[in-house]
Parts: sequence; structure tokens; C-alpha cells
Amino acid sequence: MVADDADHERCAPLLQPRPERRVVPAPVLVELDHLLSRELGADAFPKLLDTTKAGELDVEDLTASDYERVGELMRTYADLEVGFVDCAVLAVTERLGEPKLATLDHRHFGTMRPRHVKALELLAATS
Repeated sequence: MVADDADHERCAPLLQPRPERRVVPAPVLVELDHLLSRELGADAFPKLLDTTKAGELDVEDLTASDYERVGELMRTYADLEVGFVDCAVLAVTERLGEPKLATLDHRHFGTMRPRHVKALELLAATS
């Protein structure tokens, strides 16, 4: 993470070791590769992948039902212009029954309604 980034202070604690499982839906990896390579250099993304080998981060592949749910979400929230990756994140979050989501995208995730809870607890919330 880039220390002088405006969101660094509120996001950095989310990257510290935690007892709970940390899951990244597989489609997010493409975005992480782009972001980390641009901001931190070519070695950053392979280091992130090392955390999966160490068991610090789990990558969750999409299932057939996730793809179906992604399509539903994209149609339901077409007016938000929500994309595939955000809808995949919500589909995986629903399937895993997870009530929390680490995101800076409060516009989309604060508007979309998950099936399993009234609203997600959005971590890295703005102050």
C-alpha cells in the first residue's frame, strides 16, 4: 500500500494479520495486479500471491451459481453502472454468508442489497 495515499491510514489496519479468514474473489486479482504493479512496481503482485501460499489470503473462485447471481445483480443495478467485478464480489460475499466487506467503493456496495443480510458492514469506512 502506498503510504501517502489518502486512504492509507484507514486501510492499512485491514492488511495486518487477523484471526479471521480473508477472502479475495478471483476476479479481483486482475484489478489488484494492475493497481499494485502501477503503484508499487512489478514485484508487488507476486508478493501478494505469496500470501495465498502462506495461508494469509484465500482466493475464492466463482461457481456457476455465482455467475448467475452476477448477471442478476448487473441487470438489477444497471442504472448504477456496476461492473462484473463488483457484482462478483457481492455474489461471493453472499454465498459465503459474510456480513463484512473491505472496500472503498461505498457508492456501489452501500446501494446494492445483499440477500443474506440487510446491509453489509463496509470496512475502511470514511470518517
